[in-house]
Amino acid sequence: MKNTTEIQDRIFDDIRRFELYDAAQSYGQQYLDEVFDRPVYPSEAALDGLCVFDEELSEDATSGEQIIDQLHQYGAPATLTQVGGRYFGFVNGSILPASLAAKILTAYWDQNGAMQVLSPISARLEMTVEKWLVDLFGLPDNTAAGFVSGSSMASFCGLAAARYRIYKNQGWDVNEHGLRNAPPIRIFTGKDAHSTIRKAISLLGFGQSNVEWVDVDDQGRIQVDQVPALDDRTILILQAGNVNSGSFDNFGALCKKAKDAGAWIHIDGAFGLWAAAVPNLKWLVNGLEHGTSWAVDAHKTLNAPYDSGIILCADREALVSALHMSGGYIVKGDDRDGMFYTPEMSRRARIFELWAALKYLGKKGIAQMISTMCLRAHQLTEKLSLVEGFEIPNQVVFNQVLVKAESDLKTDQVLKAIQEERVCWVGGSTWKGERVIRVSICSWATTYDDIVKTAASFEKAIKSVGVNV
Repeated sequence: MKNTTEIQDRIFDDIRRFELYDAAQSYGQQYLDEVFDRPVYPSEAALDGLCVFDEELSEDATSGEQIIDQLHQYGAPATLTQVGGRYFGFVNGSILPASLAAKILTAYWDQNGAMQVLSPISARLEMTVEKWLVDLFGLPDNTAAGFVSGSSMASFCGLAAARYRIYKNQGWDVNEHGLRNAPPIRIFTGKDAHSTIRKAISLLGFGQSNVEWVDVDDQGRIQVDQVPALDDRTILILQAGNVNSGSFDNFGALCKKAKDAGAWIHIDGAFGLWAAAVPNLKWLVNGLEHGTSWAVDAHKTLNAPYDSGIILCADREALVSALHMSGGYIVKGDDRDGMFYTPEMSRRARIFELWAALKYLGKKGIAQMISTMCLRAHQLTEKLSLVEGFEIPNQVVFNQVLVKAESDLKTDQVLKAIQEERVCWVGGSTWKGERVIRVSICSWATTYDDIVKTAASFEKAIKSVGVNV
């Protein structure tokens, strides 16, 4: 009797047919070879070509070669070239060569990062990277790290740990008793807090209407004198890098005020926390180390591949207890089981790309790469300040540049003209009640020449729109 099925035979034949993987590698290398010279946004023809994917699932099998060919022919042209030097639409980093190579290699391994017994190499690298990040950011030695999908999930984890600790200190076990009849927790954050903070607050059952929103200044920074009295039943949420202006809260004053009161301090540093790793930018985050939890992305400023978020927490017990998991079949490792530091159990072992990015750059390389992004932001600011009709409403302190024209209508028309030209890609936003163009410089690949081309695109756009709109 035959001991394999037809589909097993097919997969056994294909799994060792390396021509398929060679084709994928070849297409990928071709993409990288062309991407820096391509229009930043897909052409209309490329977008129209996506209709090829509007198909019914076939009854019969499709060869791997056909699948890869279809992705290359119709998928690649419809991608956004965010790995290049002129994608500024969102705070999306590029990709580092060593991280890309690590991602390709470890994709073959297909490791599950839940437990040490499932992937000893993943567990060991998580331990290593945790130490590296604590040192890099200057955080307390006992700080724990969890490796999640992004800063949305990282803030969720940090606030879950805060909820657990505050309730535990009051004799309430939220894991056992839930939120019904639980004592109140007060949450304070700035009125310009990122949407991911609002999302985490909702998911954790705190309720948007229970948040006490603190007034901010013209750059989106919390006004220290507007923060009410805090106590050990409160959470103060601060920001390292406003998503529009790039501004940083006054951590020195705010963290001292909160720490003296026994409050939990969560810092949303999705892209801005990396300023702590740059000697000439550390002043932006003075006092950061006095926080209790920190959320940060590696796929933004560090330019690691998607998806790579990190929760850092000085209260290791609270983080583990808030995200705990148990079961009779669980095999607890001698060193580290990643699932105790994240909401997920089974998850892709994404630590390989992050480890590779940090090791590839080293401390000096990280500092130089990030400081160059900030330099490019200042260079663009300088050039646009010389173009008649543009105003820069934010103080450029990190990698964010806001640009506006004389009216909301004109700003949006200029934005549309820039996007349609496809020399660069920028996004729109609303800042202090006015429409702005938001430029996020977050790629290692952005050169001075890219800044020159981008500024020229802005100037061409505002001239094409006209003076009186």
